[in-house]
Amino acid sequence: QVQLVESGGGLVQAGGSLRLSCQGSGHTYSGYVMGWFRQAPGKEREFVAAITWSGGTTSYIDSVKGRFTISRDNAKNTVDLQMNSLKPEDTAVYYCAADYGSRIRTESYRYDYWGQGTQVTVSS
Repeated sequence: QVQLVESGGGLVQAGGSLRLSCQGSGHTYSGYVMGWFRQAPGKEREFVAAITWSGGTTSYIDSVKGRFTISRDNAKNTVDLQMNSLKPEDTAVYYCAADYGSRIRTESYRYDYWGQGTQVTVSS
């Protein structure tokens, strides 16, 4: 059974940091782009960051560039999102997702597997 499980969410003050982690199981994610999406209340799910299988290419939404860093450990089937200088507008449920292919794509419908999400709340 393919499964992605996120962890590391929580409540943090503005300016603080959190590190999200996504653990994959039941499947080899070789050849998969791994991405992070988020969804705030009343808003559509949006792309946040993604990383190719090799880790050689990353992509970020403009609003998190310079603050968030995505990384992966293929031996452990994990992908992390280090989030620094958090802002209240970063508050959302964050989802890990997997997309088979070599190119990073930002459309959520292209991703094959999803985690259940982890809540990130940033207080002002």
